Amino acid sequence: METIFGKPRVSGEGEGAHWLSVSDLMAGLMIVFMFIAIALMRNAFLERDRIKEIAVAYQENQVAIYEALMKEFEKDLERWDARIDSDTLAFEFQSPEVLFATGSTEIRQRFKEILADFFPRYLVILKHYKDSIDEIRIEGHTSSVWNNQVSETEAYFLNMLLSQGRTRSVLHYVYELPKVESDRGWVKRHFAAVGFSSSRLVLDDQGNEDRARSRRVSFRVITNAEMQIRKIIEEPS
Repeated sequence: METIFGKPRVSGEGEGAHWLSVSDLMAGLMIVFMFIAIALMRNAFLERDRIKEIAVAYQENQVAIYEALMKEFEKDLERWDARIDSDTLAFEFQSPEVLFATGSTEIRQRFKEILADFFPRYLVILKHYKDSIDEIRIEGHTSSVWNNQVSETEAYFLNMLLSQGRTRSVLHYVYELPKVESDRGWVKRHFAAVGFSSSRLVLDDQGNEDRARSRRVSFRVITNAEMQIRKIIEEPS
């Protein structure tokens, strides 16, 4: 303590000597707290910089995956009535009359032909970025309607079952493709079938539900950037 705060002054008398030693103690404590604050600020800046690096890498990776998908599939998008979203990396198949019959989870023949062409090529692209991919979701979406005999809530949950059943059918079909046989282990670990029912409707220019476009299936890439940021935040200081 003497090294930090110095020796107590004994030459003074009474309360003056007491208050002088207390002021020295307070000055020493302020210096200690200042060093602690500096250390905490330094850790915060380092954490911020690491998160910024991941964010930049995430953006660059998103762009790279999008460009690779566009290069491979750009000529196919129109004839498949499909699109690739650059922000979400969702590869959407948008023709409900091609995908499934109304109320059915059975894949139509034309969609099977599209998937047989699309999926092996899709896997080739994704495997180039497998170290940065956390999950690929096959997402099913429906319109908000069912029939006139059910309530809005009942329609939502019936469509939930329908959308989940459809994505499971798609995953099962592409998993069984002969060209995918050597990659089935990777598909099993990284692909998930998810049904969203009518929770993510497509709206027209007037803000009304576009029922046809709302009925769609998409393959969406989710990178592991969020997981990396969470690790940085949660790791002990």
